[in-house]
Amino acid sequence: MSDIAVDQSVIDFIEQNGQDYRVCTTCSGPVLLPVAMKPSKPSDIVIKVGKHTLYVSRVQARYVRKITSDLIYDPEVGLSCSRYPGL
Repeated sequence: MSDIAVDQSVIDFIEQNGQDYRVCTTCSGPVLLPVAMKPSKPSDIVIKVGKHTLYVSRVQARYVRKITSDLIYDPEVGLSCSRYPGL
């Protein structure tokens, strides 16, 4: 079981979008992305969110104690990260 809390707004977001998500590391800091964009890894922390799964990278799990809506990726803002040039 995880000690990482998930805000209700994030739970609602995941359930509304009907897919699994992952909190991963980017140049802009931690971000919540669909696993279709950033697949989960065996080392991830797994948090069940209704019928879906929220994965938290092992790296981020050391620092994140609560997953809030400010981690949700906003395509209008994008990421300042050369590792994800399409974002």
